[in-house]
Formats: sequence, C-alpha cells, structure tokens
Amino acid sequence: MTPTEQPDNHLPAPRSGDEAWLSVIQKMDEAYADLVDYQVQVEEQNAQLEEARTFFDSVLAAMSDVLIACDHEGRIQQVNRACEELIGRPASELLGLSLIQLCEQRSQQILRSCLSRVRHEPVRDQEITILGVSGPVPLALNCSPRFNQRGRLIGVVVAGRLLGELQTAFKELNAAHAELKLAQDRLVQSEKMASLGRLVAGVAHELNNPISFVYGNMHALQRYTTRLVEYFEAVQSGASREALQELRARLRLDKAIADLDSLVEGTLEGADRVREIVNDLRQFSSTQRSEKLPYDLVHVAQSALHWILKEHPRVQVVRELPVSLAGLGHAGQIHQVVVNLIQNAVDAIRQQSEPCLTLRAGIQGDHRNGVLWLEVEDNGPGISPQDLPHLFEPFFTTKPPGQGTGLGLSISYGIVGEHGGSLTITNSERGGALARLALPVHPPVAVASTGENDEQG
Repeated sequence: MTPTEQPDNHLPAPRSGDEAWLSVIQKMDEAYADLVDYQVQVEEQNAQLEEARTFFDSVLAAMSDVLIACDHEGRIQQVNRACEELIGRPASELLGLSLIQLCEQRSQQILRSCLSRVRHEPVRDQEITILGVSGPVPLALNCSPRFNQRGRLIGVVVAGRLLGELQTAFKELNAAHAELKLAQDRLVQSEKMASLGRLVAGVAHELNNPISFVYGNMHALQRYTTRLVEYFEAVQSGASREALQELRARLRLDKAIADLDSLVEGTLEGADRVREIVNDLRQFSSTQRSEKLPYDLVHVAQSALHWILKEHPRVQVVRELPVSLAGLGHAGQIHQVVVNLIQNAVDAIRQQSEPCLTLRAGIQGDHRNGVLWLEVEDNGPGISPQDLPHLFEPFFTTKPPGQGTGLGLSISYGIVGEHGGSLTITNSERGGALARLALPVHPPVAVASTGENDEQG
C-alpha cells in the first residue's frame, strides 16, 4: 500500500462462517413460512371452488328449464339434468355434439340464425322444436353470449322452456280474461238495466199522462165527427135552411168546430211528449256506441229528476238551474250518470224526517272553451272518511246487501272520463253528500258574416 492510498471504511466486514449459515437458515425459514401461507390460501380457494361448483351443479340439477352451454361454433360443452331427461341421453353422449343436431329439420335454420344473431344481441323467446325422447318438443328459446376477460366471444348459453306449458298457460289466461270481460260486460249491462228498472214506474206514469190526454181528445174528435157526418148528410139530402139551423143547434156544431183546433193541438202535443219520452228511454237503454251529438244538460237533469221523484213524492227539491246548457256527447249515457247520482242521493235521505235534494248547474268560463257543471246535494248523513276513497271502485257499495251492485258510480266515472269530464263526490259543508259533474261545453257554430253586414258594422 502506497502512502497515498487509504483503506475503504465503507466495505462490509467479512462475515464469519457461523453468521453466514444463520442468515441462510433465516431466509429458508421465511421462504418456508411463505410456502405454508400459500398452501393454506390454495386449499381455501380450492374449498371455495368446490363449494361454488357444488352449488352450481345443484342449481343446474334443480332447474326445470333446459340449459345448454355451447362454444362459439355451437358445440355442446355442458347440459343440465332437465336437458338430459328431455332428450333421453346422458351428458357424456351430448358433449361435443352440435346443438343444431338436436333440432327438428324445420328448426335447424332458425337455430343457425339465432346463433348468428347472438353475436350482436341476445335472442328472446324464439320458438324451435327439439327432438325429445318422446318425440318433437316445442321450446321457447333464449340465447345469450359468453365472453372471456378480454371481451372475446367464447360461447353461447341457451335456455329453453317447454312451450307446451306456456301455450297452455296462455290459453287458460286468455280464456279467463275473455270470461272476465264477458262477465264485466254483463254486469255493466245488468247495472244499466237495474237503473232502468228503477225508472219503470216513473216512465209508466209519465207516459200515461200524454197517452190519456190523446185518448180523451180522440174520443171527443170521434163524437164531433159523428155529429158532422149527420149534419153533412142532412145538407146532402136537401134539407131546408131552417131544418139545418135547428140541426146545427141541436148537435152543438159551433162548439165542436171551435174545439177542433185545441183538440188537434193537444193531441199533437201529447204525441210529441210520448215521442220525447220514448226517445230518451231508447237512448238510455241503448248499448251501441254512436257519434257524439249536441244535448241539453239541463233537459237531461230535469228528465232524470222527474222520473226518479215519481216514486219519492216526499223528497223536496231545490232547483237552481239555468234555462239550458249545451254539451256534446251521448245524451243517453249522461242521462245514466245523472240518474245514478240522483238515485244515490235519494237513497241517502230516505230516513230523513224532511228529505231535501238540491240540483244546481251552470257553466264555468265562456261558451266556447268553458266547462259545464252539475251538482247534486242531499241533506243526508254524508259519507264516512274511510269510504270516500273507494266510492268509484267496482263492486264497492255502502248500501245493505241486495240493494246495490257497487257498479253504478264506477260505470258513471268511466262514462264521464270518456266524455273528457270529471266526477267527484265529497261531503258538503252542510252535512250531506255533494256530487259534482263537469263536462266540456259544446262550442257554438261560427256563422260567417256577409260583406253587406261587414259594411254595416
């Protein structure tokens, strides 16, 4: 070592032999401990994998639907027990076969199309036919793609449900729906006829008045006709002037002639009244849908009120109605709604010492874009809070058993909705129930003015 060279104090000092062996043994212990940890982790993961596999196999075995896993070319990789039982072959014989080979001839092209489409989108409820152990079996097929971690298509999962069971279920469901719809139509018509039946007595009395009037007038006209025939025969036979004057006075022809105009006018008025009643009744009882026509809401309300009150003379009525309110719709259907509202109000006040019914109507807004409204208010006990939200539900009624079907308000609510209106029932501030009907107004027809009128204006 030269005088200028200095020893390197940073180099590790050489270890003795014992220290080197201790370091090696320590490293080996650490590596062994790591190997033991890895072994434990591997065993735990193997147990989890085995548990997951057992769970997966139990799920596959429990499935009643056919489940087939294929590769991207359609070769079978795995099937469940339902598939084995349907086809009648064990899984070991099915693995590696093309799924298309299991289909009926007509379904093979459909399945090829499904396997091609599934690369881009899932296939849902495709009907195919599988060759089962007992013959062709229709299936509703669902296909979904399988991808690897890189997003590459590696296979297809095919699930099929026996279409025979679905078809049977759909047929039973359709049959039940048809029966339910038919029963609903019958109940609706039954409720309508029940409402009509409640009006029979009033209608009969209403028809009896004009018919009796016409009948009496026709008897009077018959008597006058007999007198006139007798007088004209005397004229034709050449009777003297004095004899004709005496005969005219005896037959009271002057009075008969004076009564002819009033008898004819009264008869025509009675016939017109009968026609109006029959027309209203026909519209009310008709089940056919016709085009919407103008109607008078006040006339409809007055007619319904008049018919119902024939059976309830004790009920006092307060009318707050205008002369007319023009609406557009089916007069017979609106008549049915008003009849139901008035009938419900009358039923609610039967036990009152002084039953009273108030009928109001008017228009909210102008006669072009306004709303017609009609209110029926009674002085009954009102409606309980728990019943108010259910009044328009089918078959709900607050009446005793046998006195109501629970369809009147439900049908009325539907009719008003079809007319673009609204129907509400609340408790009045005076204690009874208040039903409010709102309907679109019938706008007046615009009349084009002439040039002459424009100049004058």
